[in-house]
Amino acid sequence: MSNSNDPGHGNSVASWTTVIIIMVAFTTGTWFFWDNKPELVYASAGLAVAALVVGWILKKAGYGVGGSKTKSH
Repeated sequence: MSNSNDPGHGNSVASWTTVIIIMVAFTTGTWFFWDNKPELVYASAGLAVAALVVGWILKKAGYGVGGSKTKSH
């Protein structure tokens, strides 16, 4: 298999940052759900949405797959 056909599967700063923030958001959201704190559950959901925005900004800044600031550009 040639490396030129490999899409990268999100191996970039932008994707890893987005995934880590979303994992933290879902973990804390679950904990707050069990602890019966609905306002913090919604805040965690907001954090998950914010993670998508952060990932998009990082991608536009050149930290996405094939970006100008990545190793494999």
